Amino acid sequence: MTDPLRERCAAIVGAPHVLSDPEDRAGYETDWTGRFHGVARFVVRPANTDEVAATVRACTDARAALVPQGGNTGLVGGSVPGHGDVVLSVRRLQALGPVDTVAGEVTVGAGVTLEDLRNHALAAGWDFGVDLASRGSATVGGMIATNAGGIRVLRHGPMRSQLLGIEAVLADARVIRRMPGLKKDNTGYDIPGLLAGSEGTLAVVTAAHLRLTPIKPSRVTALLRLATLRAALRAVQSLRALSSLDAVEVFFPEGVALVCRHAGLEPPFATPDGVYLLVECAGQHDPTEELAAALETISFEDSAIATERPGRERLWAYRERHTEAINAEGVPHKLDVSLPLARMEEFTARVRPALEDAVPGARPILFGHLADGNLHVNVLGAEPDDERPDDAVFRLVASLGGSISAEHGIGRAKRRWLTLTRSPEDIAAMRAIKQALDPHGILNPGVLFP
Repeated sequence: MTDPLRERCAAIVGAPHVLSDPEDRAGYETDWTGRFHGVARFVVRPANTDEVAATVRACTDARAALVPQGGNTGLVGGSVPGHGDVVLSVRRLQALGPVDTVAGEVTVGAGVTLEDLRNHALAAGWDFGVDLASRGSATVGGMIATNAGGIRVLRHGPMRSQLLGIEAVLADARVIRRMPGLKKDNTGYDIPGLLAGSEGTLAVVTAAHLRLTPIKPSRVTALLRLATLRAALRAVQSLRALSSLDAVEVFFPEGVALVCRHAGLEPPFATPDGVYLLVECAGQHDPTEELAAALETISFEDSAIATERPGRERLWAYRERHTEAINAEGVPHKLDVSLPLARMEEFTARVRPALEDAVPGARPILFGHLADGNLHVNVLGAEPDDERPDDAVFRLVASLGGSISAEHGIGRAKRRWLTLTRSPEDIAAMRAIKQALDPHGILNPGVLFP
């Protein structure tokens, strides 16, 4: 049967860019974990802001739910449709503006991948401060919508910190343009900052004006094996004094064993126990001596250091290939949390027995960004729709003064637990903003709010 909304969208973007066939839609209907699924009414792929605005207008007129989607690399079901939602993919918004080499800034489309953004910046003598393992498919629009963090937050902050200006389409099809953006602009509410982390519930981001960072040509990476997490936390305390510190990642023996098995890597050290800390320093000048001096003050069991790119990439592989190795074992529950550093050791001691009590036989694999207080608790051995492991982890996190989402967002996965760490007043204020900007609830319904 003819779908009038689909026909209207086809007239806006061209029939080839409205996907109705189930096979064509499939890649847009399941999130990266494989845990969250939906069925789209159809997928529409506009090529520019005008087409986005016209598509949003068409959906608003039809009171049809609209799900903005970037690279679909999210891990909490925040960019997959419910049943019958229209998916609006921003992947064709791939404009790369010229790099302002004086200011260190650039304007790019929401569909530009992180990898393409970084390559574009590097070619002009600059770099971008956010980095993720999914850099080849994560898009700028999706990273803004989730306020993505990644491995360099310690030094550069999350996506919100890179955002100088934004272009976005509101639910009534009006276009907000805070472009190109200024580093100092104290003229009222910070609209770009508000949209960062809003998970597509307030507007469809179409372009962004971004802060770049100077290239740091000299890097050194160290992989340390420490006896305990307490020793790792003491190491972080010493490492914070380094002006060149760029990343501090933590992982554990069960994760290393998984990576070695699935990626074909040799174990990094002969003894597999303890806690692993991956440290990277970067600067205009070689930071090796600075790192070596800091390591003399740290008590560790084993170490490996690399200054050349191939060696550094080999060390990073033990951390960055965790996600693919975990997914190769089954569909995981990916529970991204943050905690006060003072409670981190207590959390890691209690989370494993808490999961065993909740789901006997559950296998937790932990890794994360230790200096940021951010751990990714990946749980294997539980059915995708079994919420007992989620409940156990989130309640433990809340009891220790942490957050149920450090960088992945709330999406559909964590809605029911939002009240654990956000007060009724917080949630009421967020709902008021949502009501003001999207009174008909068109944009990403079912995401964020319990």
